[in-house]
Amino acid sequence: MRISFDSLVPVYMQIAEAIEDDIISGRLSEGEAAYSQLVISREINVNPATAAKGINVLVSKGILEKQRGASMTIAYGAVEMLLKERKNKGFKELITNLVSEAKKLKMSEDDVLNEIKELYGSGVSNKP
Repeated sequence: MRISFDSLVPVYMQIAEAIEDDIISGRLSEGEAAYSQLVISREINVNPATAAKGINVLVSKGILEKQRGASMTIAYGAVEMLLKERKNKGFKELITNLVSEAKKLKMSEDDVLNEIKELYGSGVSNKP
């Protein structure tokens, strides 16, 4: 889990997003135990309350489930929920920004599509 303390995004939100990334990538599987707040706080050297806040963001979204007397688990259907959320919100925003910038640069639709195809086929990492 990589967290940037220089980012404008609050640490607890970065924690939630990092857990989401691990769920989407398959590092964490539905029905499995999630990272505990103590493990997260030790790994990235933050207050356990900050880690708990990130975890609670995912609980409120239904991605993580609290199991009485057991550890927090990844909800069944979490991957599908996350993919749908990211496609409907984040991806649309990225595309909107891309199109806006392309228009400012006076790029044609074909130019933009060619750039995308070239990068998509080049094995560009899914991590910035």
